[in-house]
Amino acid sequence: MNPRTSKAARTTQETEIECSINLDTPGASTISSGLGFLDHMLDALSRHSGIAINLTCTGDLVVDDHHSVEDCAIVLGKCIDEALGQRVGIERFASAYAPLDEALARCVIDFSGRPFAFVEIGFVRETLGDVATENITHFFESLAVSMRATLHVDLIRGKNDHHKAEAAFKAMALALRDATRITRGDDMPSTKGTLS
Repeated sequence: MNPRTSKAARTTQETEIECSINLDTPGASTISSGLGFLDHMLDALSRHSGIAINLTCTGDLVVDDHHSVEDCAIVLGKCIDEALGQRVGIERFASAYAPLDEALARCVIDFSGRPFAFVEIGFVRETLGDVATENITHFFESLAVSMRATLHVDLIRGKNDHHKAEAAFKAMALALRDATRITRGDDMPSTKGTLS
């Protein structure tokens, strides 16, 4: 099997992003989004999904964090979508729970080719570090659209907003790891014969 890798770039008047991933050969990731909290979440995503991620972003942080968070999700999702190719043989569906102290999050994913996201984390604070909590929710939504997947992320319980966010990213990482695995040989995991 050829390694499933991808590269993507995005340049707008708001951001300039380069990203590369490897779904099959976990390795040291290099992540520099310009936002410390987002870097922390993406590092957790990489480590627990087993996906090597190299991402750099220069964004208009003088405005706020929105464009950088959104565009990093778009580019990362595009890389995942392209690395999966026609999605032949993948597990496709996966669900995972991840705790962080008092917080417990659940992620359910389907690489159906039909983008949809339902995200309910229940943040109380307006920001975590240098990232608005509303943009953490928006990250998951933008990622689902660009990687063409159905994604549900729910907080089961939690009090500390940092723990809530990190548990959500870790739950998604575990679900990504399982859903993208090759478990079906040459089988297309769809009654339609296509995932698009």
